[in-house]
Amino acid sequence: MRTFEEIKNTIETGLGMHPCDLKLEHVNLVNVFSGEVYPTNIFIKNKRIVSIDPDAALEADRVLDCKGQYAVPGLIDAHMHFESTMLSPEALASVVVPQGTTTLCADLMEIANVAGEQGLRAMLQSMNRLPYRMLIEVSSRVPTAPGLETTGAVLGAKEVAEIMDWEESVSLGELDPSKILFVKDEYLHKIADTLSRRKLVNGHAIGRLGQELNVYASSGISDDHECVNTNEMLERLKVGMKVFIREGSSERNVDELVKGIVDNRLDTSNIMFCTDDKHAREIQVEGHINYNVSRAVELGLDPMEAIQMATVNTAKHFRLEDEIGSITPGRLADILLVEDWRIIKPTMVIFEGTVVAAEGELLKECKVSDYPQWIKNTVILKHKITSDSFRAASKKTNGTTDIHVIDMIPRQIINRHIVKKMEVRDSAILTDVKQDILKLAVVERYGKNGNVGIGFVHGFQLKKGALAYSMSHDHHNIVAVGTNDEDMAAAVNEVARRNGGLAVACDGRILNSMELPIGGLMSEKSAEEVMAQLDILNEDAKRLGCGMEAPFMSLSFISLPTVPDLGLTDKGLVDVLKHKLIELEVE
Repeated sequence: MRTFEEIKNTIETGLGMHPCDLKLEHVNLVNVFSGEVYPTNIFIKNKRIVSIDPDAALEADRVLDCKGQYAVPGLIDAHMHFESTMLSPEALASVVVPQGTTTLCADLMEIANVAGEQGLRAMLQSMNRLPYRMLIEVSSRVPTAPGLETTGAVLGAKEVAEIMDWEESVSLGELDPSKILFVKDEYLHKIADTLSRRKLVNGHAIGRLGQELNVYASSGISDDHECVNTNEMLERLKVGMKVFIREGSSERNVDELVKGIVDNRLDTSNIMFCTDDKHAREIQVEGHINYNVSRAVELGLDPMEAIQMATVNTAKHFRLEDEIGSITPGRLADILLVEDWRIIKPTMVIFEGTVVAAEGELLKECKVSDYPQWIKNTVILKHKITSDSFRAASKKTNGTTDIHVIDMIPRQIINRHIVKKMEVRDSAILTDVKQDILKLAVVERYGKNGNVGIGFVHGFQLKKGALAYSMSHDHHNIVAVGTNDEDMAAAVNEVARRNGGLAVACDGRILNSMELPIGGLMSEKSAEEVMAQLDILNEDAKRLGCGMEAPFMSLSFISLPTVPDLGLTDKGLVDVLKHKLIELEVE
């Protein structure tokens, strides 16, 4: 927050009593408050904008000739999870900052589910060294589905309230409808404590419409990032919820929702952008929030509105517009220079008055911190994992049986609940590769009970082999999918051997693997190293028949017990809408 000294210095500098640190001249300002674009000069002192008056006669220690480029406010990601990038906060800087993102609103629920408050503190240790701003959406669901899963930690109402008082905390992280519609007091206390601080409650209203959505919104939920079609977006706006349009690796909603905005001529003042979960390579190649903006313009959205959705709209939503979201006097100087304001490809990125990236590269390496050893030892298998661990028992001895199957929807994290007839042999349900119905398993990895949950999934397309990953939302046990039990066991054991990570197995051997030691979720390596390793693993998955764009991201979401229709945890198959465990076989 601004101090007396900062305010006084900014005023005195504007009055010409001190020189500015930096002057951006010959620049076209994209003013997201007035909705105008015009030539001017921008003066910066002590991290903040002093003046945008074209006639201001102020001195500056450094003058940068922008040569007619456009100055756009630093972009804001309204909702994301660091852990899904597989990168530490430090390593992620080299990927997102050159793309123009200067503020990340991060829900750290993944590391919180693994390691609790200690895990959050470990993640925040590098904040002062980062060339971007990290704001915290305090995890509301640790665990996400109490009684339906095993997690490494718990954050109760008392702990959440304490974390909410941290300076970095701006909201209560995404809260799914079951916590409201089943009137669970613990979560209502979390909402009340948050609202009493005049902070926001982020939503996760996937699949809810009508009166259920009205009840959900009435609890104080502010927004939702789970819209997948125009009707869902409209329904949320009608009940006073803001909408975050998401474009991640496995959940791509920009095209559908922006077309809905354009076709229906919707007011965009209550709409923003987020990534939620996006792998580093896709960010590097495709873009981050700048992709959302540029793609929206391609789809016919007014460029000013698209930029406002990525900047001032988000700042206003989080009640931070006095600090970020615009290039106006007194605000922190987060500025992108671009050749064309309709295509956000920064030639330079300024964060709090300092040039931190140019021509697609971070100017100063942000080295990964030394994370504590305890957070690198979170994968503990209580029992030895063998092929027998994945036996799908049937009540029948031989013949066929009807089972509940998770049917994946391409480019989305939601799934369909379907019923399929499967072969039974010696009281075990068999995998059917020809029908693309593969076995899915979740292995408890905190050393608490040794549970192994078994299910089946349609749509993964593997023809042989298996994949495993120690990130499975939101419990983050080891999730595996495969064509046979032997390869699934090999892949899971390799992930455990590496203290967390990803593995591809075929014919009983490991083709490739990558370690993610920080909570079993993130790497200590650089972005380039992680991206190169993930490229290899994705190619291995492709050679085994998987045609998905982001197979490991999809794998991490299959088991989610809060996204309809079905989820899978170490305790078994979950009917998400009814919020209860169900038998694998149809009764």
